[in-house]
Amino acid sequence: MTKLKIDMHTHIIPEHLPKWTDKFGYGDFIHLHHHKEGAAMMMKGSKFFREIQANCWHPELRIEEYATHGTQVQVVSTIPVMFSYDAKPKDALEVSQFLNDHIADLCQKFPKHYIGLATIPMQDEELAIQELERCKNELHLPGIQIGSNINDKNLSSPRFFPIFEACERLGMAVMIHPWNMMGFHSMEKYWLPWLVGMPAETSRAACSLIFGGVLERLPKLRVNFSHAGGSFLPTLGRVEHGFNCRPDLVAIDNPINPREYVGKFWIDCITHDPHLLKYVLEMQGSKRITLGSDYPFPLGDLEIGAYIEEMGLSNEIVEDIFCNATLEWLDLPISKFE
Repeated sequence: MTKLKIDMHTHIIPEHLPKWTDKFGYGDFIHLHHHKEGAAMMMKGSKFFREIQANCWHPELRIEEYATHGTQVQVVSTIPVMFSYDAKPKDALEVSQFLNDHIADLCQKFPKHYIGLATIPMQDEELAIQELERCKNELHLPGIQIGSNINDKNLSSPRFFPIFEACERLGMAVMIHPWNMMGFHSMEKYWLPWLVGMPAETSRAACSLIFGGVLERLPKLRVNFSHAGGSFLPTLGRVEHGFNCRPDLVAIDNPINPREYVGKFWIDCITHDPHLLKYVLEMQGSKRITLGSDYPFPLGDLEIGAYIEEMGLSNEIVEDIFCNATLEWLDLPISKFE
């Protein structure tokens, strides 16, 4: 069984944030109110958003918690609510730079335990590429995390193509995380935005990049769809049938069957269901499934893939999921952690 485990889907936030709402004079930017030891209230402007614990920001505590699950390395990215895509572009750039500097510093201090993904102001392609290049060349981060849509615009929008093109050129991996979920204000009851909207959002992103021809035009772009690709792979039969029966609506920008792209992108393993994981293994192959947890949030797999070791999978498959697939996605050598 592999000794190296890399959790490529985790979130982190600096312990102290500027009050950007006050500084910029508008909006509901997140700041933290440390109301008791070991916990803080995330505030959106003046409104309470959620309470988080110290493992959202404390690097040594996170390392200790991961050790209890035999996991050595965390790929860290910001909490999606920090994207700030609705802010003025230069303000979003400032927020991104603050968060990226924090993640880069963390990775420098704990190089055997942390890998960082940057965030960029996707609402402005020039500033996004500027920060992308800084993160690659100065901060030495191997990739970025972006949302499943940008202010309700699909990722297939031509305005985002130069950003993806720059990611391919720079060799920057892309993790796509669901956020700003469709139907958020019409189905709040029962936590449906998280249970229904999130899987749909990830499928929305996958279909957009496929139908929009982004993955076709940028074959070396390394994309990872979080939360096991959401509902994309489980509903691929329907997606493909729609492509075949209504090409006038679906195949207008890319004539390639969407099934042809299976195995050409990565997904994480957060299925919460070994039967579904076996299905996506059949679809994707183990070299395109990465270990992910969504730590430290409760909807994630906070046992860091423990169920995978109980499925009777071969050592080779487990090793692919636990480390090899992530190393290939991020284009990193295993020697970095030896």
